Amino acid sequence: MSAASLLVTVPGAADLALLRRHLPGCAIREIDSLDTVELNLAARAEVLVLRSGHRLNAERLTRWPQLRHVIRAGSGLDGLDVEALAARGVTVHRNPAQAADAVAEWALAALLGLARRIPYGHATLLRGQYTKQQCLASPISRMRVAIWGAGPVGRACATTLAPYVDEIAFAAWPSLPDTLPARPGHELPTWADAHVVALPLTGENRRRFGPEFLATARERRPLLICVGRLGTLDVDACLCALADGRLGGLALDPIEQADLPLWPADTTPGPLNLLATPHIGAQRHDVREALDRWVAATAAGALTSTGRTVR
Repeated sequence: MSAASLLVTVPGAADLALLRRHLPGCAIREIDSLDTVELNLAARAEVLVLRSGHRLNAERLTRWPQLRHVIRAGSGLDGLDVEALAARGVTVHRNPAQAADAVAEWALAALLGLARRIPYGHATLLRGQYTKQQCLASPISRMRVAIWGAGPVGRACATTLAPYVDEIAFAAWPSLPDTLPARPGHELPTWADAHVVALPLTGENRRRFGPEFLATARERRPLLICVGRLGTLDVDACLCALADGRLGGLALDPIEQADLPLWPADTTPGPLNLLATPHIGAQRHDVREALDRWVAATAAGALTSTGRTVR
């Protein structure tokens, strides 16, 4: 591999030692973020490895003139200007299925936690309040669960939750396989006791779960669980609905550092049945190890395909 070959990665996107073993002749540099990358690194890099929370738009892409491959150690593409990358001839590699089972495991934990009002009980105890009677709950075995999104994560959530709940239905979509149980999306707010949102952040999905959804669903006081992208929810509207009782519980996993604070400290209401985690759905050792191996193999293959072969 020539001395000019350079791979740039962000923290948590790759195992640096594994990359160096797979790419012994490639310079490998880790940067804090795309905002602060040194211009000389961006100007030389052929491969960029990213995780969620990093944005590469058309303007930023101009700083990476030699870039040929973007490796996304996960599934989401909402941080990438896919059209601009395609126009530049940059190949995007991603692995949407590797973490699906781990995310579904988190969804099950969230469903159990919200249904039993565990986050609420925990929050009240920390405030010196004893709320045993307010934590009386119905079993999840009686719940109907709506799954929004039938990609690898949505399907894994359905498979994982199905043994524990009464019924599952996907939001109907033209491409949905006939083998999956489905109901029209407009029926789900009045049908489901819990909603699992596993949608990509497209234009039509942005803030899809906001005032209109909440108004339609309010009679059921459902649990709302987001395992996809935070931007698919109108977070302010959902938090307000949780505070005034229109939602029975809210679980948010895909929270990035840039999303903080979720709620300004001076307006935070009393204890809530709220579970919020820093995008940990895929943060499991086995998943991380598998993704690290995939990133290293993909990077080696990408450079080989462009003539930048390993020595």
